[in-house]
Amino acid sequence: MVDINLSQPPFSLLDEKGRQRVRDGVDLAYFNESEVILDAGQPGEHVFLIHKGEVAEFDLNASDRERRIGHYTAGDLFGAISILNGVSRYRFQAEQESLCYLLPRRLFEDICTAYPAFDDYFRQHLAEKARHVLERRAEGGMSMARFMLARVSECMREPVVVEGHTTIAEAVTQMRERHADSLLVSHARRCGMVTKTDLLDALVQQGLPHSAEVGGIAHFTLITSHADDYLFTALVSMTRHEVARVVVMEGAQAVGVVELTDVLGYFSSRAHAVSLQVEQAEDIEALARASARLPQLIQTLMAQGVKLRFAMELLAALNGRIIHKAFRFLMPEERQSQSCLLVMGSEGRGEQILKTDQDNALILADGSDWPGIEAAMQGLTDTLGRLGYPPCPGNIMVSNPQWVASESAWRGKIARWASSRDPDALMNLAIMLDAHAIAGNASLLEGLREHLFARGSHDELLLSYFARGVLRYSTPLTLFGTLKRPEHGIDIKKGGLFPIVHGVRTLALERRVTATSTFARLDALVDDGRLDRPFADDLGEAMSLFSELRLRQQLENLEGNDTSPEPNHVVVQRLSGFERDLLREALHTVKEFKQRLSQRFHLEY
Repeated sequence: MVDINLSQPPFSLLDEKGRQRVRDGVDLAYFNESEVILDAGQPGEHVFLIHKGEVAEFDLNASDRERRIGHYTAGDLFGAISILNGVSRYRFQAEQESLCYLLPRRLFEDICTAYPAFDDYFRQHLAEKARHVLERRAEGGMSMARFMLARVSECMREPVVVEGHTTIAEAVTQMRERHADSLLVSHARRCGMVTKTDLLDALVQQGLPHSAEVGGIAHFTLITSHADDYLFTALVSMTRHEVARVVVMEGAQAVGVVELTDVLGYFSSRAHAVSLQVEQAEDIEALARASARLPQLIQTLMAQGVKLRFAMELLAALNGRIIHKAFRFLMPEERQSQSCLLVMGSEGRGEQILKTDQDNALILADGSDWPGIEAAMQGLTDTLGRLGYPPCPGNIMVSNPQWVASESAWRGKIARWASSRDPDALMNLAIMLDAHAIAGNASLLEGLREHLFARGSHDELLLSYFARGVLRYSTPLTLFGTLKRPEHGIDIKKGGLFPIVHGVRTLALERRVTATSTFARLDALVDDGRLDRPFADDLGEAMSLFSELRLRQQLENLEGNDTSPEPNHVVVQRLSGFERDLLREALHTVKEFKQRLSQRFHLEY
């Protein structure tokens, strides 16, 4: 029996009996430097797991510069696809003296048959691989990860529906008999909701009689979800909209209700404790105490295997509530309806995890007058600093008068930026495209966004200049398609995240996509027919991978490890073989995306 480490994917997908079959069935083979281990066109007879040495992968049909497409080191495996396809498409050649474990084809096929998850591992695209890792974490007993995969249908209650002419007395009886905290109200072809609190307010505060109809006190603006949505998104919606329940819809029909108490009964999370502390804050000091808990929450979420996209959405909702409440505490109520506070950059896209620099602006309604606005905005900037949001190094903040203007003035700025097309103007357009209304009158931003789309979506020259930003940073792959491995690490933000974010932003401008999140923009571009679903999924998973690797490094830096590289740098040598494989595939996805954008917007010229 050979002593072999089978703790990493895909062998971790096997049970102990399956891993024992591997140990009993493998041989150990030696290959000289430059020896061809598996040649193109050769039938696949073994899966090779490298114990020691390095192996290069070559596409013999490519040009000399592009022939080398892969690089494998200790812990990596190759040859499985050759067995599945019948013959090898590529050549695998030892770059130095190498020792490899050989898993025979027949045994490999038998194990694939016995263990479907193991078989699926070799047939999956990047997006499916990354998703599979999360599912395996959940099966491993991580309660938070299991919660992240739960669906709304697992936690929703059957709705209790009454007609609009139902009296308050009858509604109270219905609630008591059905043990419900809310009722759905069908009234004038609309669906509304009435809660225990609504009924109590109607009787005590408004003095309505018991015979009053619930159709007159119901709320008809509902926060909705779908049965197959993730349960976690329902929690995010409750946090963002300050509600304790969402209505589950199937088409135009209400099929269920998810109560906050149900979600917390399904899973009691620290996320809700922080959310509750934010909502209960009555002043800036209390808000600062709640805000200070976010880094610890992030570490908990990541340690428990939370899918990064969901963690981003939750943190965006919590950050949004914190900034919203700070604005509300500081600004006179009459000013709030005449203005709109915007957050931009990663905060506007809802893609920050750790607190980022302040990137914000203010829109003033035309004709409004706000004496002393400069002092008010400086106070807001200072307060956000106290809440843990450091000043923007580029001074893109409301304390800078250039980022506070009326609707008309903002339209003029956008027109000038679109006409000049210089680097600063293009950066400002990108910032404005990512803007998200966080407080005040959100309709002010909607009008500006439409103006931006009208000015830029059909301007081919502007789009070409705008898209050129994706080529600003090189992809950290060698000429031979392998990962670069500088000692200080590769800049995953410039080489991986930025090209995806800005490329998708460019397509969103072209197609007038109003969403600001990169993930939401990808979904909209698929619906629009601009991107195919498999490639959009690969872009989304590549972005999640880059973000997770970057966050891991940032959290390590927070712990004060002096040997850590820069926050945006990932040292390839510290990654597992599986992570290196995912990272290489993800960067090749980025490279392909750049090529598609170059063709669409003629960037080669």
